[in-house]
Amino acid sequence: MVASGKHKWMALALLSVVQFMLVLDIAIVNVALPSIKVDLGFSQENLQWVISAYALVFGGFLLLGGRAADILGRRRMFIGGLVVFTSASLLAALAWNEPSLIGARAIQGLGAAIIAPAALSILMTTFAEGKERNIALGVWGAVGGFGAAAGVLLGGVFTDLLSWEWIFFLNIPVGITALALAPVLLGESRDLTARGFDALGAVLVTGGLSAAVFGITQANDWGWTSGRTIGIFAATVALLAGFVVRETRAAHPLMSFSIFRIKTVAGANIAGFILGTALFSMFLMLTLYMQQVLGYSPLKTGVSYIAVAGTSIIWAMVAQQLVTRVGVKPVLVTGMSLLTIGLLYFTQVSVGGSYLGDLLPGFLVIAMGMAFSFVSISIAALAGVQAKDAGLASGLINTSQQIGGALGIAVLSSVAVAHTTDATKAGDAVPQALTSGFQAAFWVGAGVAAIGVLASLVLIRKEELAAAPAYEPEVEAVLAEAA
Repeated sequence: MVASGKHKWMALALLSVVQFMLVLDIAIVNVALPSIKVDLGFSQENLQWVISAYALVFGGFLLLGGRAADILGRRRMFIGGLVVFTSASLLAALAWNEPSLIGARAIQGLGAAIIAPAALSILMTTFAEGKERNIALGVWGAVGGFGAAAGVLLGGVFTDLLSWEWIFFLNIPVGITALALAPVLLGESRDLTARGFDALGAVLVTGGLSAAVFGITQANDWGWTSGRTIGIFAATVALLAGFVVRETRAAHPLMSFSIFRIKTVAGANIAGFILGTALFSMFLMLTLYMQQVLGYSPLKTGVSYIAVAGTSIIWAMVAQQLVTRVGVKPVLVTGMSLLTIGLLYFTQVSVGGSYLGDLLPGFLVIAMGMAFSFVSISIAALAGVQAKDAGLASGLINTSQQIGGALGIAVLSSVAVAHTTDATKAGDAVPQALTSGFQAAFWVGAGVAAIGVLASLVLIRKEELAAAPAYEPEVEAVLAEAA
């Protein structure tokens, strides 16, 4: 068991650094894609798989990873995931052709799917629900927001000043250090009441989620109404429906649907899905706008995100204080509203735009909205969840954000491409046509974020947050096992 006091906060520091590495790896490759394409001879149609292979396996295996952490041991799974992720990062850095890099990225995604829910559930079972956990989740939220923005920043810096391989080499010393410290700083815990593992349920949910992410990432190329796309989504529905039926009958279900009786947990996952949809696609659209329209280099593009990365840390700490004083719901509603306002601001980006006029004000608003949303969603997603289900709840919120992100990138990219094509056919020059496409994508993103505001108002229940059972040290004493 993790000791109280200083030891506990050192454990949080370790978990946060590893979480930063995972979030960073989602965004860091965006700016490096053109260099990867040239060096490894990627075809244009296969280049997207440098991102999609990671997202596909990460999103598909999160629920399985979360429940495995509950049953097999959270620290054990955390360490195992680190081994997989760090080894795959080395393979990615040494990649020599398309298949080798895509394969390494898929293995990275598997490692991330094991680490992420285990890390968040360790945090949950280490810190008491209430002010102490809110402080810890404030740090966690700061890391999430900072990592998302820092990914594109560091991607530009490493690609320009060194080479794209260094975006993967960066993970290796972090992973090795974490492997050395985890046995010292993290205590083992698991659900000792579990008596079995639903293998069929694991196959069905992993297959269903993987099919969903695959269909979303391929829909732009295949066409949203093509036979292949419809077939993939039909398979997704069949697999996930089979999972639901299986879990209602299994003696030892992989997932207890009773967790959704807590409306706030359900609302947090919907809000997390919308947050992922809006943010992932926003960073991609802004990166493309800066490079393709404003002519920014990868380095300049990365440095432009300092305004988001720097201020989001400050706002995350403010959010942590506010959720304790005024509650989760007002902070989440404020955060989603600010995201909506920021995306609306980006709908006015122009062909001859400037950083101070077209980007900086929106970046500052987005940084605050992102921090408020990440912190409050993380708290709401775990509110009232029993310690034995910590991995499941952690896997759920990570899954919601990842699948939302994959959907957001696919849909907003499709909107941008369609409007750009129409503008080109109408006779607009390429910069004007691209800008028109990005503007349309930001309008859609703002609409999605606005739905998040409504969902937060309707689904997050103050009475559930207030009535969430206090964390009992005796429960952790039962569920924890010394290493």
